[in-house]
Amino acid sequence: MKLSRILKLAALALPLVLVACGSQRKAVKETTTTAPSMTGQQFLQKVSDNAQFTRFITSKIKFSVEVGNQQLTLTGNLKMKRDDVIRLQLMAFGFVEAGRLEFTKEYVLIMDRINKQFIKANYNQLEFMRNSGLNFYSLQSLFWNELFQPGKTKMSDELLRNYNTDLIGEDAIISMEDGKLSYRWLADKDAAQIKMANIMYEDKIRGNYQLNWDYEDFRATGKKYFPYEHHILFTAPTKEVKLGMNLNYIGNEDSWETRTEISGKYREVTIDEILRRFMAL
Repeated sequence: MKLSRILKLAALALPLVLVACGSQRKAVKETTTTAPSMTGQQFLQKVSDNAQFTRFITSKIKFSVEVGNQQLTLTGNLKMKRDDVIRLQLMAFGFVEAGRLEFTKEYVLIMDRINKQFIKANYNQLEFMRNSGLNFYSLQSLFWNELFQPGKTKMSDELLRNYNTDLIGEDAIISMEDGKLSYRWLADKDAAQIKMANIMYEDKIRGNYQLNWDYEDFRATGKKYFPYEHHILFTAPTKEVKLGMNLNYIGNEDSWETRTEISGKYREVTIDEILRRFMAL
């Protein structure tokens, strides 16, 4: 990894550096030394304008997960309907659906198709989601490579004023602080495209929780660009999970059921049990 890339990651992960105590949010910080013709607010508008217009995004994917010294790679499908659902279908042996992850506004569903097990919970039941202030709309923005305002359903020009923006070198660091929570994005200054998102929840007693989402391989989808490689790292005090998602194409299929019905043959289990089963595939 190049030194510049390491420094960028470190800058994103710094917890609450140079932030005053409390949860009061600051106005946009404009740094114009390297780009005198653009203010921080103008740059944020460019980033926001890069959001996809389409209502559906679908693709075949290659999905990987790494927990400790265990690794697993599967193929599958990604299906997303804006403001409604995000679904990952994971295939074993290329043709058997082994698992399904479904995120809606009301719940998170994780299904182990092979062993007929599932978890269905609202976002407040998942510790990191609860502590980090993330909800369905925040996750949607991460999957769709967009900025988000914690607790809000969509971005607006007025909400853009809640971010701090540092235009440094070829990249910009966008940030927002709220008490124990730190949100940061790294964006290409020329393309105004988000390259990395980082969320940290600081807990001095139990340890920090952190989610880092890295975007690569941007390709044209109409007049917009979308990342075909997603690298996700979730770090908890006692566990680290790495996820990878590579898209084959960007489609806009809309003829699919947006909710999964759970058969009475399935039994509800814990997330650790489902992970253990998946890693044994």
